[in-house]
Amino acid sequence: MVPIRDNNPTTITPYVTFGLIAINVLAFIYESSLPPQYLNGFMHVFAVVPRELSLSFTGVAVNQPIPEWATLITAQFLHGGLLHLGGNMLFLWIFGNNVEEKLGHIKYLIFYLGCGILASLTQWYFAQGSNIPNLGASGAIAGVMGAYILRFPQAEIIGVVPLGIFFPTFRVPAYFFLGFWFLQQALYGFASLETPTNIGMESGGIAYWAHAGGFVFGAILAPILGLFSDKKPEEEYLYK
Repeated sequence: MVPIRDNNPTTITPYVTFGLIAINVLAFIYESSLPPQYLNGFMHVFAVVPRELSLSFTGVAVNQPIPEWATLITAQFLHGGLLHLGGNMLFLWIFGNNVEEKLGHIKYLIFYLGCGILASLTQWYFAQGSNIPNLGASGAIAGVMGAYILRFPQAEIIGVVPLGIFFPTFRVPAYFFLGFWFLQQALYGFASLETPTNIGMESGGIAYWAHAGGFVFGAILAPILGLFSDKKPEEEYLYK
C-alpha cells in the first residue's frame, strides 16, 4: 500500500517539513555527484556505523574526521538510492505538516532530529558490532508517524495498491494504515534477531528496529512537547 495524501488540511505553511525535504534532496544530489571510489568513504564517515559508535562510547578513538556521535544526525540526511529517498520524502510530505502545525516549527525540528537519533540508537542496541553503515531519514519520519497516529487516528489516508498495470485506490483511517506499518516493522525486527544474516540491517537492507524505535519514541515525545495542546504554539509562547 502506497499512500498518496491524507485528508487532513493544515492552516500553516510547514516551513520545517519543506526545509527537511529540500536538505535531503540536496544531500542526495551531492551523493550522486561523487565518483564511486569516494562515495563509499563518504557514506562510511557520515552514516552511523554501529561498531564504531560502540567503540566511541567506550572512549576508543575511531579515527574519523567528525565525532562518531555526530553521525546520529548526519546519517538522517543520507539515502542509499532514489527509491529510498523518494519513499521517505513521500511519507514526510504526507504526515509531517500536521505534526509541525501542532508542535510549532522549532519544537517540531527538535522532535524530528531527536526521534532520528533515538531511532538510530535503537538499531545500534540490537546490532552493536555491525560494520554496515546505517543511514536514512526513516527513523525520524517514523517518529512523525508515531505522533500522527496519536493525534489524528481517524484522519483518512488515501493511496494506491500497485498490482501490475492496475492501481486500485484505498481509503483507510490513519490508525489502520500506520498501525499496520508499525506492526510490520516490529515483526521484521524480531525476525531479524533470529536470522541476522538474512534480514534487516545486518544484510545491508532495512533497519527495522530503527523504524519501530522511532515510531515508539515519537509517540512518547510528541505529547510531552505539546501535541495535544489546543493553543497554537505562538500562543503558548506568549502566555508563558
